[in-house]
Amino acid sequence: MTTRTSQEPIFLQRWLNYALLMRFDKPIGFFLLLWPTLWALWIAGSGYPDTFVTLVFVIGVILMRAAGCIINDYADRNIDIKVSRTQFRPLATGKIKPKQALVLCSVICLLAFVLVLTMNWLTVLLSFVAVLLAIIYPFMKRYTYMPQAFLGLAFGWAVPMAFAAQSGILPQSSWLLLTATVLWTTAYDSMYAMVDKEDDLRIGVKSTVILFGEADTLIIGAIQVMFLLTMVIIGTKLEMSWYYYGGLLAAAGFATYQQYLIRDRDPEQCMKAFQNNTWLGASIFFGIVINYLPSQ
Repeated sequence: MTTRTSQEPIFLQRWLNYALLMRFDKPIGFFLLLWPTLWALWIAGSGYPDTFVTLVFVIGVILMRAAGCIINDYADRNIDIKVSRTQFRPLATGKIKPKQALVLCSVICLLAFVLVLTMNWLTVLLSFVAVLLAIIYPFMKRYTYMPQAFLGLAFGWAVPMAFAAQSGILPQSSWLLLTATVLWTTAYDSMYAMVDKEDDLRIGVKSTVILFGEADTLIIGAIQVMFLLTMVIIGTKLEMSWYYYGGLLAAAGFATYQQYLIRDRDPEQCMKAFQNNTWLGASIFFGIVINYLPSQ
């Protein structure tokens, strides 16, 4: 009896470390991946996506975000220890062994693949690209100053998958929405990179904000404008109502606020700007939802 009680804290601590590895304590990443997925499902389903398909994709977002965090931390386990913001992550501190992380990631990816197998074959084929992008992304900061764009492609690939699952086709709007998602992700992940810029420069890690230099806030703003313009083009092609554009107007307001937050490049404010993007994504989603509601 005494032995079992003494083991319980160790067991609970182990699962707490796994939860931290999968970022369950930081749901912001889940929402940033979820919003473009929901945009795509609602547009592809003309406002009424299939309930089962929607459920599969929401669960899939949870699983693949967790798997992506594990792959990222596995790749960066020797880098994270040198960065103040990430030095206490479970893999960096050795609380979770690399082999344990790979096993957990494999199990999660297997569960996600089982879910994908309930969809059509086009979606299944696209899922292989999604896995490849998830594996490649964490290593990009070693070879290119544009890892944020690669993250955008990895996050955005849920868009054509959602179109394929819901409608069985990949119309022009699916690729435009993918482009918009890549632009949006590049902008907000650049804000995130501003938090670690000094550490990244010291250890030799590449990012967009290092590439942009003193023009970082200006270029991030330009990317945000390109993102919003792409969403306007989508709305025009799909003949969206003013409700949709109202959502975009709210999104533009959030983007403006984010520019205000990052103006002095203060790490804490840059993190707030990054986190504020979940409201930007939500405003667009609600605009899309209301657009497709029956007219009163």
